[in-house]
Amino acid sequence: MKLKNILLVLLTLVGQPAFGQSAAKLSAPATSPNRNVVYITWDGFRWQELFGGAQEILIAKDAGVADVEGVKRRYWRESEAERREVLLPFVWKTIATKGQIFGDPAKNAQAKMENTHKFSYPGYSEMFCGFADDKGVDSNKKFPNPHVNVLEFLNHRPGFEKRVAAIATWDVFPSILNQQRSGVYVHAGPGPIPGEAPTDRERMLNEMISDTVVLWPDNQIDVITMQVAREYLLKHKPRVLFIGLGETDEWGHGRRYDRYLHAANRSDAFVAKLWELLQSLPEYKDQTSLVLGCDHGRGSTIRDWTDHGAKIEGAEFVWSAVLGPDTPALGVRSDVNATLSQIAATLAVLVGEDFRATSPKSAAPLADVVKKSERP
Repeated sequence: MKLKNILLVLLTLVGQPAFGQSAAKLSAPATSPNRNVVYITWDGFRWQELFGGAQEILIAKDAGVADVEGVKRRYWRESEAERREVLLPFVWKTIATKGQIFGDPAKNAQAKMENTHKFSYPGYSEMFCGFADDKGVDSNKKFPNPHVNVLEFLNHRPGFEKRVAAIATWDVFPSILNQQRSGVYVHAGPGPIPGEAPTDRERMLNEMISDTVVLWPDNQIDVITMQVAREYLLKHKPRVLFIGLGETDEWGHGRRYDRYLHAANRSDAFVAKLWELLQSLPEYKDQTSLVLGCDHGRGSTIRDWTDHGAKIEGAEFVWSAVLGPDTPALGVRSDVNATLSQIAATLAVLVGEDFRATSPKSAAPLADVVKKSERP
């Protein structure tokens, strides 16, 4: 590990200012002593479907759609507003009216990743660490991320110790979040839920994990990951929870536009149910922010919509959405460009912390996601 990164971790552990930052800035009070944040990613989900719903050119046999007429009945509508709402009802009926959404090119508000690789590990590293590292993070191999991430930072802040967790479909997340160094609880991939004294629901989920057909060797199916995350939330009451869903990316790579749409629709339903659960729990009701996003985009044609990477034009475009008690209801943002690297500081500021005080290279939070009077 580089000396600078060792110093960053040590400074975070003892709560001291890093690299010339003032102690007052690092110790800035939270917007509320009980604020929480849940961050959910839909791997490789394109902005085209988020803002425009199902794309007619891709509802075709050439895009892997088995039942063209059935998919059209379910997801196709004449207007863009209707199409996106029928595909993602929670996003467009709740977040768009009560929160904020970034990344709509039609609103002169592009959101882009800053790394040039345009695939998952570099994307997740950028979003969690707050900056791109094209030379040091350039593959999807399982190597420990050398950079301090925002979950690691929060895990060592007062009031957050051992209350930060990540539950994800992809088994590379322990490396992306450097679980060994960060101390963040990470459950990722097709394996069983670890730990002693499992709940009845955890035992049932472990049976399902054991019995379910493995579709992808390094990925769990979304419904199981989401149920594991729900049980972790109820059992451990984390203040910061990351949930990484992956089927949108897997079905995209598989050239199954029908299943890609179904996965997105289910992801939206998962988020709606989780939000309803959060509002039913006194620890989270009116004290919790929800952030949605993706790690990269995809191509824009019927030939390359399945792919992403350095050579795929348009795969650099992403999106994000924020809903919570401290976020003004500005809807789809206009004339505000954003980057994937802004997510790290955004997650921190939503719980009243300043990640940039420890990681000066990290980008600023998304514009105006927290009321100015409440920003640290």
